[in-house]
Amino acid sequence: MEIIQTPENALSASAVSAIINAPIEKVNIADWLLKLPDAEYQRCSVNHIAAGITSNFEGRPMSINVEYVGTALVVQHYVFTVYRADYCRLLSVSDTITASGRSKVQVLWELRAEKIDENTSKYTNTIHATATPEFLEFMKEHNITLAQAAKARQDASDAHNHEETPLFAKSIENKALFGTYNLPF
Repeated sequence: MEIIQTPENALSASAVSAIINAPIEKVNIADWLLKLPDAEYQRCSVNHIAAGITSNFEGRPMSINVEYVGTALVVQHYVFTVYRADYCRLLSVSDTITASGRSKVQVLWELRAEKIDENTSKYTNTIHATATPEFLEFMKEHNITLAQAAKARQDASDAHNHEETPLFAKSIENKALFGTYNLPF
């Protein structure tokens, strides 16, 4: 069940856009993401460790991503709630592993493509992290305020998003134009 982000549980919100030099009619974010090879995911950030596609018990597709966000090792269990050519919405209750221990954070990941002109599209990568009840308890046990946790997560998430978004856009562009991955960025 999705936790709605409020001022009492918000950890981060980051939206970064990049240009895809391909017409919107050729861009298919859902196809790109559902077939994204592990090695291609790794190429899009020095902090990406692994990715794979599976499904949940209901048969919905999932993307399992392992990455560092700041100093936390994060295992994302993204369930596709919407997956279209121009928009994907994925929701994860993610494992976060730090030097202080392990907890869970909800992460909403949105990938959107919009037409700019006949040959160009805009890709926007949006990430929202929300504290789960377990994470709020973890913060309490470790004397961490929401403001401290939110600042650390916002800084780390935004830096990570600024690194991966332009490379995701180039990968989506390559898939749109040439139908393949592992082409030069």
